[in-house]
Amino acid sequence: MTVDLGRRLVAEALGTAILVATVVGSGIMADRLTDDVAVSLLGNTIPTGAILFVLLSILGPISGAHFNPVVTIVFAVRREFEASAVAPYILAQIVGGVFGTLVAHAMFDLPIFQLSATVRTGSAQWIAESVATFGLLLTILGGLRFKIDAIPALVGFYITAAYWFTASTSFANPAVAIARSVTDTFSGIRPTDLPGFIVAQVFGALIAAALAGWLFAERRNEIPPITVQGAE
Repeated sequence: MTVDLGRRLVAEALGTAILVATVVGSGIMADRLTDDVAVSLLGNTIPTGAILFVLLSILGPISGAHFNPVVTIVFAVRREFEASAVAPYILAQIVGGVFGTLVAHAMFDLPIFQLSATVRTGSAQWIAESVATFGLLLTILGGLRFKIDAIPALVGFYITAAYWFTASTSFANPAVAIARSVTDTFSGIRPTDLPGFIVAQVFGALIAAALAGWLFAERRNEIPPITVQGAE
């Protein structure tokens, strides 16, 4: 990347903060407007997909718009991202995400510092998080291979869909999961449930990276057999 590391870290922190503020804020708004859980989830889903399109479009050229530790880790494993920037990126994402939660609380006049009491644990939730993160990374890596200009839309649409087809509502992001553990609102997750989610997310991401390395590999031209004139 040609952008200096300081600007990239600010972009990562800012992008993750806005993403989490959208997730938490839209959850609070939806919960206040309706008692129907399905409608609340829809009110949480649409803004999240929309803001991802915006953030990836405007911040992608600066930092790559990871906003997600497992995305950073996968790019580093694939040697498409410098190892020295992995820890700073992840720290910026986590700090930005937590700040986004605090801003959402302030906007809705809620206690700034909270811990979630929402239970999200068990094998079904962990499988769902593995599947959600697997699909997200496969979407990103497939987009990089075949449709790079469409990545903001691809990611936005994927997360919109994954909110509804996964039992966990598709966190798919350790930084977002950590940020959502400090809000006792619609989108929260109990802090003690974080380890299971994070392990599942890392597992799903690494499986996606391994599969994408083979599935999206560039076709290599076959070398024609060598023939010797006059040979029988």
